[in-house]
Amino acid sequence: MAATAVTAALLGGAPAQAGTAPEPSVPRLDLPSPPGGDPVRVLVFHASAGAEPPTVDAGIAAIEKIGQQGPAGEHFTIQATDDATVFTKPRLGTFNAVVFLSGGGDVLDPEQEAGLESYMKAGGGFLGIHDAARAEPYSDWFTGLIGARPAATSPDATQRATVEVGDRTNPATKDLPVQWKRPDRWLNWATNPSGAVHTVARVRENTYQPGAGANGWDHPVSWCRDYDGGRSFYTGMGGTAASFQEADFRTHLRGALLWTTRLARADCQATITANYRAERVTSPNQPGRSDQIGEPHGVVTAKDGRVFYIGRGGGDANAPVVTDWNDPDVGKGEGTVHIWDPQTKKVTLAGSVAVFGNKGGGDELVKNEEGLLGIELDPDFLSNGWIYLHYTPHSRINRDTQMAERRVSRFTLNQKTNKLDLSSEKVLLAWPVQIHSCCHAGGGMAWDSRNNLYIATGDNNSSQFSEGYSGNNPAPNHKGVSFADARRTAGNTHNLNGKILRIHPEQDGTYTLPEGNLFTGKETDEGGGKTRGEIYVMGVRNPSRISVDKKTDTLYAGWVGPDAGTPSTTWGPAKYDTFAVITHASNRGWPFCMGNKQPYRDRNLPDPTKPLGWYDCDHLKNESPNNDGLVNIPPAEANNIWYSPQGGGPDYPRDAHGIPSYQLSEQRLLLPWLKGGGQAAMDGPVYRFDAGSASKDKWPAYWDGKWFVGDFYDGDQPRHAVVMDPKTASSGGLPAHAESLDKIIPVGADGIRNLMGWTFGPDGALYVLDYGRGFFTSDPKSALWRITYQGGEPTPRPQQLARKAAR
Repeated sequence: MAATAVTAALLGGAPAQAGTAPEPSVPRLDLPSPPGGDPVRVLVFHASAGAEPPTVDAGIAAIEKIGQQGPAGEHFTIQATDDATVFTKPRLGTFNAVVFLSGGGDVLDPEQEAGLESYMKAGGGFLGIHDAARAEPYSDWFTGLIGARPAATSPDATQRATVEVGDRTNPATKDLPVQWKRPDRWLNWATNPSGAVHTVARVRENTYQPGAGANGWDHPVSWCRDYDGGRSFYTGMGGTAASFQEADFRTHLRGALLWTTRLARADCQATITANYRAERVTSPNQPGRSDQIGEPHGVVTAKDGRVFYIGRGGGDANAPVVTDWNDPDVGKGEGTVHIWDPQTKKVTLAGSVAVFGNKGGGDELVKNEEGLLGIELDPDFLSNGWIYLHYTPHSRINRDTQMAERRVSRFTLNQKTNKLDLSSEKVLLAWPVQIHSCCHAGGGMAWDSRNNLYIATGDNNSSQFSEGYSGNNPAPNHKGVSFADARRTAGNTHNLNGKILRIHPEQDGTYTLPEGNLFTGKETDEGGGKTRGEIYVMGVRNPSRISVDKKTDTLYAGWVGPDAGTPSTTWGPAKYDTFAVITHASNRGWPFCMGNKQPYRDRNLPDPTKPLGWYDCDHLKNESPNNDGLVNIPPAEANNIWYSPQGGGPDYPRDAHGIPSYQLSEQRLLLPWLKGGGQAAMDGPVYRFDAGSASKDKWPAYWDGKWFVGDFYDGDQPRHAVVMDPKTASSGGLPAHAESLDKIIPVGADGIRNLMGWTFGPDGALYVLDYGRGFFTSDPKSALWRITYQGGEPTPRPQQLARKAAR
């Protein structure tokens, strides 16, 4: 009893005289199922154990007005009462929904709580507002009904804060601003309910003072779920009388009431962790074979549901690795193409290509990341069987100059046997890459709706010669080719490395250039001959994964940053891994600028250890002695997401010239939901819900339009679905909302620890590649996973709607 009294005090209520939950002997009400009908009625209950909250009158008036808003088919009437005996009367069954405007404390006796429980079990609707979370503090059942209890400490003052409205389909939130700024009294939660409830909105803690009980970046403020036979919606907003005068807050309450009264349907299961099933669909390879999977490096799906995934070139732990450049087999590996068939649940090794890149681990002058780097299927793949592979053929390496050829080739798959015809190769595009040193090969590919093919290429430079900051050291070279100066590659308008290329493949195996690329290749600037027309995006470091949302033809990309663990007042920002929404041809900055146009310091011969001036992100010049492209290059554009070991979106005060201070003590983190460390950005897809699909496994409409961003590593690194504001996304605007996927895409030793690729299939399931637990090899944890939704359709069912809502 003493512990119970302490709990009650923390929740803001008085100790109860009786036990915790209703006794089994308490009679249950016999109510119609579902309760209420047409005309639709709402019971507003506002009893409190102590003084009545000052919000009650305003809340009742607002709900009464809400009931007469909108089309006639969505109207309802209300009855307000503080008489708890209503929960023991059969007339409780005449109400479609119950609203708790109550304050804290024990407001129901066991029989009354049993009546409310009977009401929910019959299919009733419940809406709790603000202090309702403090009611019935001894009832586990009521805790479940609400979803969470306030923490021992919450700020008392009314504060203006930003609410992130993440659910763009729920009737309570679909018409609200994505970033909703409003004053209220904000509650902290003793236990964060995310994953157990469906959160529709969060409050952004860095926009107000949350106090000692802060929940962090994931601070739910409104949520819902189907509970114990009925429908429960709760909002922590409405803590002031003025809240009920706000048009947007009334819109929020109105949508919640449409669902709880059965006037509208809503999916309140979409982010509940238990509704997702993650299944490993490939087995470990048989010893000495790659019968199930290679060294995972990319995944795509065909329209018939088959899943194609590639292995870069490393074999298992027993496979030979040759690092001696005098050996003709140096770096030789097999880039594999596997197919998982959802009908048979079996894997076929479709074929392999001999690649350069299998040199194992070690120093950057030993290891290599070349190999089979990307795969895409032709838009008409089911009829022509064409597969595009982005790879480095071993047959084209020069062991003396340590140069190789990267290429994108088209192969034909025999659709009956699922075997790749290697003799069918047509080389679309080829370009030189240095292979003297590791790393950052890139590799992702994607199509837009006009059948343009995007090809992501890495800058192919070592990061060891610039202390982990800008890859702009012009000095190191092998036989005249620099391997530490990304101005030769990513910053070079005449070089195809460190880019995202855009071409239009033709039927004969050639390609044409679509309009709107960054260059035409025919520019006469600075004497001409200094641009390549294939370049759509320049200034990227290692874009292993890219995606295109064909609904908008927006390109999404992520790339790995350099290695500096902390910012430097001499050289510039720490390592930033980056994600960007790209709607037009552009320069994303590397190696001159990163993040939201944060510049690096120039260095040049004769002594690259001494700094020169800061780069001007808006007026960039590539003055590297290794540059054979334009000196005056396009300005850097701001990116949407960047993160370092210190956290997400590091930013600093800037001086009169726009140069950040780069002082850790002055750092501000704009994106508190993510953090780096050992980091490797892995761009994911934008999900598009297919209402016409009959798949029972498809992810729900809640995720429609959300962009999936992740990191190779699990832990604090990003694995999120984000909402972008369409008004600002193309100009570097920050995400308006982020939702963690860690509980849905399992992390940890037996989960998907090392995310190497992910995409949605035509069945609406998410397919994810786990790289495994080693590097430059495959191992028993290397696997393809399938993640499906099992939460069912939105509620209430169509036949349970109170009336056909007028729209």
